[in-house]
Amino acid sequence: MRPVNAAIFVLCLGSAAAAQQPLSAIDWLNDPISTPVAQPRTAPGGEPPVSTGATVPDVEVRPLDAAQADAVGLLPAHVTGLPVTLWTQSRTDTLIAAFGRMPAEPLPALQALYYSLLLAEADPPQDAGPAARFLRARVQALQNFGAVEPARALLERAGADRKDLFDQWLDLSLIAGTDDAPCRRLRQEPALSDDYGARIFCTARASDWATAALTYDSALALGILSPAEATLLAQFLDPELAEGSPTLPAGSDIPPLIFRLHEAVGNPLPTRRLPRAFAMADLRGTAGWKAEIEAAERLTRTGALPATRLLGLYTDQRPAASGGVWDRVRAVQDFDAALGGGTAEDIARTLPPAWAAMSGQNLEIAFAQLFAAQLMGRGLTGDAAALTARIALLAPDYEAYALVLADTSAAPAFAILVALGRAAQATPGTDIERAIVQGFTLPAPAPADAVLIRRGELGNAILSAALRLDRAGTGNPGVVAQSLASLRAVGLEDVARRAALQLLLLER
Repeated sequence: MRPVNAAIFVLCLGSAAAAQQPLSAIDWLNDPISTPVAQPRTAPGGEPPVSTGATVPDVEVRPLDAAQADAVGLLPAHVTGLPVTLWTQSRTDTLIAAFGRMPAEPLPALQALYYSLLLAEADPPQDAGPAARFLRARVQALQNFGAVEPARALLERAGADRKDLFDQWLDLSLIAGTDDAPCRRLRQEPALSDDYGARIFCTARASDWATAALTYDSALALGILSPAEATLLAQFLDPELAEGSPTLPAGSDIPPLIFRLHEAVGNPLPTRRLPRAFAMADLRGTAGWKAEIEAAERLTRTGALPATRLLGLYTDQRPAASGGVWDRVRAVQDFDAALGGGTAEDIARTLPPAWAAMSGQNLEIAFAQLFAAQLMGRGLTGDAAALTARIALLAPDYEAYALVLADTSAAPAFAILVALGRAAQATPGTDIERAIVQGFTLPAPAPADAVLIRRGELGNAILSAALRLDRAGTGNPGVVAQSLASLRAVGLEDVARRAALQLLLLER
């Protein structure tokens, strides 16, 4: 199996049966039949009984629309390499808890695996129930990574205009600035959401100010608006109130509606201290260049934004200041220019500061994705050649590069063998190297994972191994070894190699 980076969702709504019998258009069909159409058949004498008894099988009943919603994904099985039975034997509560334990910034190899799991088309757990809890937990995990667009696409593919999915759909759309569709749907069917603030906002957006004001007054009288909602909605409905009003304090975790209302009344909030998903709002062309770059860096770290988008922002214009983000921009621009038309000496001179700038933001994998192919074959020597080898082994085509680097002295020999799948032949010199060798030579998965695999809980076993490896880092060699062995046992050889290389080469 090979996971892929993520990135992307139809739900059939059930209908209730009519409670009243229909009347026929033909009168005699409405008359009860007083005599049987055919006499009941009697068994001939002496015929043996067909059966001595009957058993009633256990039948699980689940609403069709719920099953379809929880099974929705953006990546089919032939893309992820994961079977559609990935989740069926696991318990929903166990998987939801595991999704909640995913770290904010995982090891990049495991981040890609998490996206594959969260976006996979697969049957839900058998106990999933009718409320699409499994889908909503996956969407929340994606939102925590800042992957707003894939999360929103999952909901839309499932049919987000249903009550148990609508609020998540609206929240993600408010962050992305694409709230036209959910607002239009909420105006058509207000019962989709119990959030009166959302109803008022969406009604006002449609220029139905009278209805919005009436709903606002009613909600205010009933005391169902938070103080922040009441104040911001009042300013939104009457812009004159916003003029000269003191700025409302905002916490580090606010609802998307409050964030959007701040923007609507002319007081947009900076996103750098808000949850990662809010960084998407700075990429709508409404924020300054510095805010766009910082938002893109946050999202690229978790794979929620392509590295090429970040490079486009880095090279969009020349920085007019120095320090902080501007030093990073200048370093990347200088290096990009050297790659485009400079000499080997220019590349060797600009590579270290560009790498240091990106490494300082935990963006080494993005750097490798962007520049490894261009660096290979440039004839660099010395420290620049060694750094190029390290970057190449962190790139998506690490195995192909390892074949080229194997004949040079620039690349670390141990990492080359790992990249080529020959870790068992390596001579380890550190605890983490010994753990990696063990992980690639153990004949079976970790005992706990083996139990899950035997029970058919493949998705749970993969999640458990990945989460342990993420927590272990380089500080718990035993856990690293067993986790790598578990990933390899279920066919995730590429994930295991990437994770091992990143543990070796990333200085975190």
